[in-house]
Amino acid sequence: MVQRKYPNQPSEHPPKPGGAKKSHRPPPGRRPPRAGTPATEGMWLYGLHPVVAALRNPDRTKLQFFATSNALENLSAHVTSPTPAPEIRDSQQIAKLLPAAAVHQGLALRVQHLPEHDLKEVCAPHENGTPRLVVVLDQLTDPQNVGAILRSCVAFGATAVILTGHHAPPASGVLAKAASGALDLIPVVRVVNLARAMEQLAELGFWRVGLDSEASHPIADIDLSGNIALVLGAEGSGLRQLTARKCDFLARIPANGQLASLNVSNAAAIILYEVARRRTPA
Repeated sequence: MVQRKYPNQPSEHPPKPGGAKKSHRPPPGRRPPRAGTPATEGMWLYGLHPVVAALRNPDRTKLQFFATSNALENLSAHVTSPTPAPEIRDSQQIAKLLPAAAVHQGLALRVQHLPEHDLKEVCAPHENGTPRLVVVLDQLTDPQNVGAILRSCVAFGATAVILTGHHAPPASGVLAKAASGALDLIPVVRVVNLARAMEQLAELGFWRVGLDSEASHPIADIDLSGNIALVLGAEGSGLRQLTARKCDFLARIPANGQLASLNVSNAAAIILYEVARRRTPA
């Protein structure tokens, strides 16, 4: 098993929670969208799973709901007495509200964007000491990949997903559809400075594990116990140099030499499963 240190990184354990310098920033909390921005104008969610997840989410403000008669019958198995009350429309009328070729399954829900999450609040230690797992995405821009990663994060018990404020897909119906409802099931934290966010994770007691197809050590050699932040880079370019330097380890997923690089959402699912497998009692 590889010892918990990495070249160019300090050998000591990250400071314990509470050891960070005091900040003059406002106290952590979930900030509502600022008035006058697109966040207050709402967006359309569509498809069974995204709509069901949003209707069940008390933090999601629902504005308008359209559905076909058949879709309402299917919805009743998942949600009773949805709010707002659905307005009956035919499939073509709903399709006109949405992106071209959107698979809406007879459901379209206009919502406001979720309040912003604060990294320190979301990643704070659990009272019962349960290890936490977060996923950090370094400038992933494809909403299909990010949505698939959100879905895997929910499936394997991740605490949160951290995205860059720029060079990341906005919250949208396309992202929500790819996430199959996970956008309303796991906190998404958007940060201005990813390097600083990774430093904050270390201050909160996280070990930062970056995935790199050319890393010396396979993921099997890395200790994945404790609080883990999995760091994934964009397809093609991978992790940026500064992001890689902020990792405590770099590791690779062993693959056939003819196709050593996996799609980033597939790689995320594999490593999330590996963490969950190791943490599940025999």
